[in-house]
Amino acid sequence: MLDLDKRSIMYLPGVGPKKAEILQKEAGISSYEDLLFYFPYKYIDRSRFYKVAEVTGDMPYIQMKGRILFFDTVGEGRARRLIGKFTDGTGTIDLVWFKGLNYVTDKIKTGVDYIVFGKPTEFGHIYNIPHPDIDPVDQADKVANGLTPFYNTSEKMKKSFLNSRAIQNLQYTLLSGLNWTLPETLSPAVLSRIQMMPFSEAIRNVHFPESVDKLRKAQLRLKFDELFFIQLNILRTANLRKMKLKGIVFPSVGDYFNTFYKEYLPFELTNAQKRVVREIRADMGSGRQMNRLLQGDVGSGKTLVALLAMLLAVDNHCQACMMAPTEILATQHYATVMGFLKDMDIKVALLTGSTKKKERSRILPAIANGEIQIVIGTHALIEETVVFSSLGLAIIDEQHRFGVEQRSRLWTKNAVIPHVLVMTATPIPRTLAMTLYGDLDVSVIDELPPGRKPIQTVHRYDNKKAQLYDFLRKEIQQGRQVYVVYPLIEGSEKLDYKNLEEGFETFKEVFPEYQVCMVHGKMKAADKETEMQKFISGEAQILMATTVIEVGVNVPNASVMVIESAERFGLSQLHQLRGRVGRGAEQSYCVLVSSYKLSNETRKRLEIMVNSNNGFEIAEADLRLRGHGDLEGTRQSGEGIDLKIANLAADGQILQFARDIAQEVLNEDPDLLSEPNRILNERLKVLFSKKVNWGMIS
Repeated sequence: MLDLDKRSIMYLPGVGPKKAEILQKEAGISSYEDLLFYFPYKYIDRSRFYKVAEVTGDMPYIQMKGRILFFDTVGEGRARRLIGKFTDGTGTIDLVWFKGLNYVTDKIKTGVDYIVFGKPTEFGHIYNIPHPDIDPVDQADKVANGLTPFYNTSEKMKKSFLNSRAIQNLQYTLLSGLNWTLPETLSPAVLSRIQMMPFSEAIRNVHFPESVDKLRKAQLRLKFDELFFIQLNILRTANLRKMKLKGIVFPSVGDYFNTFYKEYLPFELTNAQKRVVREIRADMGSGRQMNRLLQGDVGSGKTLVALLAMLLAVDNHCQACMMAPTEILATQHYATVMGFLKDMDIKVALLTGSTKKKERSRILPAIANGEIQIVIGTHALIEETVVFSSLGLAIIDEQHRFGVEQRSRLWTKNAVIPHVLVMTATPIPRTLAMTLYGDLDVSVIDELPPGRKPIQTVHRYDNKKAQLYDFLRKEIQQGRQVYVVYPLIEGSEKLDYKNLEEGFETFKEVFPEYQVCMVHGKMKAADKETEMQKFISGEAQILMATTVIEVGVNVPNASVMVIESAERFGLSQLHQLRGRVGRGAEQSYCVLVSSYKLSNETRKRLEIMVNSNNGFEIAEADLRLRGHGDLEGTRQSGEGIDLKIANLAADGQILQFARDIAQEVLNEDPDLLSEPNRILNERLKVLFSKKVNWGMIS
């Protein structure tokens, strides 16, 4: 695109080195292309002029035509402000400035006609417009001709005179310098297939809309472009991997798998589990490297499926490893696997940061010579001292908790890249999965094991604690245990820890006959482990915690999850926390405790939790309510999705259409080497060359 991605924004007239630095730091704008792709977040219709006599305090942005009668400076020091008395003949209104007073009086003259644009506010029955935009009347065709774009700006940008209006002026300067024409980004074949507005016209209309209809068409074209190139990149990467990365062939289902399946399986697999095991077997026997995402709601039996995959590796004379993000989770997986395999002659080891030196010196040589067949651990698995004899399968649990570089170090543990199974209990909406994990084959366990009772979820207000305590006491009297979780939000951590500690003291007073323990992120790992063990062993009946217990803690006897200040959690996080209970045969409960004052959106969120136990429904609702950037547990370390105009919650149909077209293009020309597709290849290089290609290593 005329190498606009290489032209520094510093050289655009009106920018210079200082503003360029601010634009880069605050808005990520380094080049001409970055500026063109800095899209408005809203538009206001400026085709209408209001009269001063019509103004009320609850109006949105308005514009008027008239003149300033006089200026007056009021107040001292920080309270000093400039007031301009504005009239259009139907009345007067105050224009107010708190900053840049000298600049305003130098630039704006009394007795001259201007166009004034801003948001009216009411103060002591007097209307005023703080910091309005002011333009000479002869600029009307440029500033007051319909839809005006508004750009996101920070306080630092505004202090450097880079407000929304200034960004609009820079867009005008840039597009004028390019004669309002830009080269096309799509090939003729794709253009004729999609029947959308040309790229150049779309960029022009998204920044300077000629009409509402043209703006909608411009947004559609630019959303398609963004999603199309993301999908083209993901699908091409996946194709390359499938062609280049030969996998270790696991031809046989042998004695270990069959013996376990026929004799030691504690209960029959659900149909969903059987389907996923078949998919994994087909991958591992195909001769290409498996790169599969296994999604399953909390408690759906992913660990058992992972164990069956590991037995397939062992049957084919390979080792398998499973990496979990925390010691608690790794230890739990180890205990689960050992429980399943207790009657079988398979060597399994646990390797974490806490593994003692003596134990480590026994385990490491046994991994290196192949004596240990299955290794379960934490980040300790990727240390250089850990050498495998023949690693055939690497399983990553809750992979979004690991950085991409950490995961990639595991693949280098073998001459041939091992098969990879990535597991998550965070249900990911379809549109997000297609974008975050689009190059992985996806398996879903969408069925709970028989005998599991759905968790009953209720919403209670925090002024009704007495009834809650009575309910908890009855559950504990029946031999059950209780989690109580407090939020931990960045920026209010001190207060949150204080709330947790106060809650801890309250629960000790209310339940003097029971043991209450507490776990939070500021504790030393050993202390945390000790407190957790008290709860896991049943010595303590109540566990007070921050969200450190969110993923993976399995205490079948815990039947109640109380979530304090539930309004401060996202939907997916609430669902993850709820999944800590409901693991035994008894009826389990989740109590969402909130204050009485709730916004409509928060009320909706809590209602969804009360009415649904389906993680996928909840994740879709979370995406709709909060947008993709906030989703708990989906944004992967080092590879967030940076969408400029598309919205995964609202643009699912465009995403699917873009993916289908991308697939069609690659079916005909997998390497994009044909002359018509060269334009797509070049565009991909511009868009993705800056990023490390982690696609080859999932």
